[in-house]
Amino acid sequence: MDFPLPEASALTKPYWDALQSGHLAFQRCQHCAHAWLPARAECPNCLHDTWQWTKASGRGRLVSWVVFHHAYHPAFKDRLPYNVALVELEEGPRLLTNIINPDHGTGIAIERPVELRIETEHGATIARFALS
Repeated sequence: MDFPLPEASALTKPYWDALQSGHLAFQRCQHCAHAWLPARAECPNCLHDTWQWTKASGRGRLVSWVVFHHAYHPAFKDRLPYNVALVELEEGPRLLTNIINPDHGTGIAIERPVELRIETEHGATIARFALS
């Protein structure tokens, strides 16, 4: 079975290249300073198209999560149960990811600090997070 992999475009290539280089990158508007993920051609705050890629600290906090007990794609059936988490980076952008150590300390909880862990799976470099 084929594993669903992300597809890099001209717009998202800097994001994927940054992960392969060992860090996470996000876009920041040069007009209003808003920061965001995922990549897009214009600022979601002011709609200006002048932005730059910025290196993230790799630190953030857990905003929300869900645990899947049913695989909605056959490639994920051997992972059950698995979590999908919303992490807010220190710099402001939010991204969907996974928590790789959900049982660490007191477990997954809102506002728990997290740290970036870059993993490679099926040839793709992925941003995941660990509870601090």
